[in-house]
Amino acid sequence: MRVLGIDPGSRITGYAIIEVNGGTSRYVDCGCIRTGEAALPQRLKIIFASLTEIILDARPDTVAIESVFMNRNADSALKLGRAQGAAMCAAVSQDLDVTEYTPAQVKQAVVGKGNAAKEQIQHMVKILLGLSKSPQADASDALAVALTHIHTSQTLAKVSQVSAARQGRMR
Repeated sequence: MRVLGIDPGSRITGYAIIEVNGGTSRYVDCGCIRTGEAALPQRLKIIFASLTEIILDARPDTVAIESVFMNRNADSALKLGRAQGAAMCAAVSQDLDVTEYTPAQVKQAVVGKGNAAKEQIQHMVKILLGLSKSPQADASDALAVALTHIHTSQTLAKVSQVSAARQGRMR
């Protein structure tokens, strides 16, 4: 399975590709889409077009994206939500399933605590994927989102197997 992780942002959107085979996750690629100082509609177009190109090149099986969180600034949250929408549209226009994870879920899955700092996420991503150096923060966050999806999917598959085995014993 190949997962595209996305950390949406209206100025910088992080993306990451991780491939999982059995229980082993392998780093494929990561980077940042920089939209510059254009007006918001133009930045959203850049996010959509860039992610569409990445999807066509990398051929992921599924997409995991960090969900919007409400901080103090409602305007920033709205812009973030629009960037997330552009990213989701790029994925669904290529018939990919999209799963959302909250920032706390990502931090919990990768670091072990829901209030982890960005530096802790970068460090754990580096360790978990055996990278020689930590990726840039936005790319590292996208890697963390992809890892969260992989770990969650594996856990749900195991729970499903156990549940099916228990039901088989009850008959």
